[in-house]
Amino acid sequence: MILALGADVEGEVTANYLAGMLRGRKCRISRIAQGLPAGGGVEHADELTLLRAIEGQRGL
Repeated sequence: MILALGADVEGEVTANYLAGMLRGRKCRISRIAQGLPAGGGVEHADELTLLRAIEGQRGL
């Protein structure tokens, strides 16, 4: 299952809740990559945005 939720607190809480509900079942849970928009300048990005852009898709 691939979750496409916002990067805000509500999205994080929802992703963690769903991951907890599905833990132990025979499925892999991940989130889409978060990061810089196409054409966005790196100089305007914060540290967390850059980190998530580098990490790409991550499992929960």
